[in-house]
Amino acid sequence: MNFEKIYSWAKINLSLNVIKRLPNGYHKVESLVTFVQIYDEIKIRIIKKNKHKISFFGKFTNGIGEKNTVSKLLKLLDKKKIIEKKFEIKIKKNIPQNSGMGGGSMNAASVLKYFVKKKIINISNKKIEEIAYNVGSDVPLGLKKKNSILFKDGKIKRLNNKVNFHVLIIKPNINCSTKLVYAGVKKYSKSLYTNKSNLFFKTNSLIKSHNDLENVVFKKYLKIKNLKYFLSNLPNIIFVRMTGSGSAIVAYFKS
Repeated sequence: MNFEKIYSWAKINLSLNVIKRLPNGYHKVESLVTFVQIYDEIKIRIIKKNKHKISFFGKFTNGIGEKNTVSKLLKLLDKKKIIEKKFEIKIKKNIPQNSGMGGGSMNAASVLKYFVKKKIINISNKKIEEIAYNVGSDVPLGLKKKNSILFKDGKIKRLNNKVNFHVLIIKPNINCSTKLVYAGVKKYSKSLYTNKSNLFFKTNSLIKSHNDLENVVFKKYLKIKNLKYFLSNLPNIIFVRMTGSGSAIVAYFKS
């Protein structure tokens, strides 16, 4: 069987508010999420084998082991007997690792979407969301390529509006540990997103937004802080913000 090709788009956090630390060590967060025109390329086909075959290639494969989001997804689907066939999946990594752009999570989401679209799996939307969340907390965000509001209770609301920015993304040669960055948060924000509103994605609102994880990262990595300062002083800049737990910094322009 020939490979089918799908795209796994990079997500960025336009804002990220850390609301509280939970007893299990995780955190309640809320975020405005969008997608950019950078993607990993995924080739997938059914194979007549006893187990799945997953491989990665491209510039950003360092650190990807046998245990990854896609293998976790397939293992979960096998365990629940939701899929019966085996698949060969080849992933070209164009999204940098440890950048805060959700590369691995979006890979799993894209494969799950493919299974649904091709009717390889036939389960309710609620079950799909549950599987995605069990693979990773960011995975549900990748199930639809739309501007999204992630509420503090974990629910996601998608919007049909567009954010027409031009972006310059710089990924320093620094890898931020999501776990350690969150562990460094000492001050928490009040919840700002309590309803589904296009107004949150208006330019003036986004300029006033922030990423609570920046302070933690900037204290540890002065180079990333200096990078944001440099980008903030470029001509015609709208705003500059780190995405996720870093280390990628995104500069937003109108043109």
